Order: sequence, then structure tokens, then C-alpha cells
Amino acid sequence: MTAARLTPATTALLTLPPLLWAGNAVVGRLVADLVPPVTLNFLRWVLAFAFLLPLGGWVLRPGSGLWSHWRRFALLGLLGVGLYNALQYLALHTSTPLNVTLVASSMPLWMLALGRLFFNAPITRPQLLGALLSMAGVAVVLARGEWAQLARLTLVPGDLYMVVATIAWAWYSWLLSRRAEPDAIRADWAAFLLGQVVFGLGWSALLTGGEWALTGARIAWGWTLVVTLLFVAVGPAVLAYRCWGLGVQRAGPAVAGFFSNLTPVFAAVMSALFLGETPRLYHALAFGLIVAGIAVSARR
Repeated sequence: MTAARLTPATTALLTLPPLLWAGNAVVGRLVADLVPPVTLNFLRWVLAFAFLLPLGGWVLRPGSGLWSHWRRFALLGLLGVGLYNALQYLALHTSTPLNVTLVASSMPLWMLALGRLFFNAPITRPQLLGALLSMAGVAVVLARGEWAQLARLTLVPGDLYMVVATIAWAWYSWLLSRRAEPDAIRADWAAFLLGQVVFGLGWSALLTGGEWALTGARIAWGWTLVVTLLFVAVGPAVLAYRCWGLGVQRAGPAVAGFFSNLTPVFAAVMSALFLGETPRLYHALAFGLIVAGIAVSARR
């Protein structure tokens, strides 16, 4: 797939998902004591399914083309719906947000590597330079302006979960760029996403069942949790996945991968707004490096 030029519209499409995913991280932290992490992922996709059903429910009918391409949709559902966020939440059980974000910052490199190995996508010098600039920006955020803090990081099992999660999302993004389903499904964004969610819910249900069987899981229902579920279902799930899928089709997975590194910067800003943490100068420096990485990688 040849990536299109990075237009303002495509830039907006790829910027909105990291913004929503940063909000997902903030509210997820706020309700950590109310609902188990894997269960939270399952519940949000149940609600997302309910929102998508009136819009693209026709895809579930026999003869729509979904069931004849069930292997592709089962894989997309596993990687994008059932696996990525579940592994991320599991990572936060044994790792710190600092480590998890650092591991996730390797997304552009995984995008380039998977594209080269499995999709015959060439790696250009601007893409490599862009990856280094983008990761440097994330490192600035993680170091909080003090490079000695990075040297004190230690790896734990949760970091391995996040490596697998990052690879899963990179693979998912590359699969989105490959058209293998009927044009009618691809042209209807709600039907295309609903097809993934149907299979993803099956994978997520299995993981949630394991969580309840192996841990002392419980849910503390209340308005805080209800509002959170509505937000994560409409924003980080339906809207973000729609924009990400369309952005990947327009710009290509390699360029799109750089935008994911905006998430920790947006999270830092939201933490300042909602958690009372004061913005610092290094936030602006990190944002500049990440944006520079995106601009360099998108050059032809």
C-alpha cells in the first residue's frame, strides 16, 4: 500500500485517537478500584456493540460477507478488541504507568519492522529518523526532564505484556490497510467495526472469565462507573477506532504509528487538568519532538 500525503484532515483523524486514549487512561485510573481491568475492557465493548448494532447491524445477516471472511475478522477482533487493551491493563497490575508508556513508545519501530518483514513495505531514512525523534519525545515525558530517572527504570513481567500488546496493535494496524473483505462492508465503517467487535467480544469474554476465575474480581456499581463506561465505549472504543482505521487507510500504518506517541503527551496535559499536576516545560519539548518525528516520517 502506498501512503497518501499527510493532509490536515488525515492528521486530525490520527490525532483524535491518541487524545481519546489518553482520556481512557485517566478515567481508567480513576475507576481502578471499582472494576477489574479486563472486565472493564469487556464491558466497554459490550456497550460499543450496542451502539454499533443499529448503525451496521446488517453485517450480521447471512450473506453479508462477514461470515465467509470470519478468519480475518476473528483475527482483527483478537488483536484490536480482545487482546491489546486486556494486555495493557494486565501490564499495569505488575508494572508502572511509566514503564508501560515507555514500552508502548516503541510502536513506530514495530510498525516499520512488521511492515518490512510481512507486508513488503520498504523502510526509508525519514521513517527511521522520525521514529528516533518520536521516541525521544516520549523519553522526555517519561524522564520528566531528568534523564537520570530513565536509568532507574527496572523491567518486570508487566513490561513483557506491554511488548506483546504493542506488537498486537501494530499487526492490527497493518491488517487494516489490507482490503480483504467485501467492498460493501469496507464502505460502511459501522459494519466494518461491528464485524470486528462481534469476534472481539468472544475473545474478551474468555479473558474476562479467566480473570474472574483466577482473581477476587468484583464490581462496585455507581454513577461514576456508569459514566466512565459510557465514555470509554463511545470515545476510546467506537470513535477512536473509526478515526484510526480511516487514518491508517489514508496515511499508511507506518506513518500512523508515529501518532500513537502523542498519547503520553495528551495524558500529561489531562493529568494537569483533572489530577492537579502542573504542566512543565519538558511537556512542550516532548510535544515538539513527537510532532517533528511525525513530520519527518511523512515526507516522501
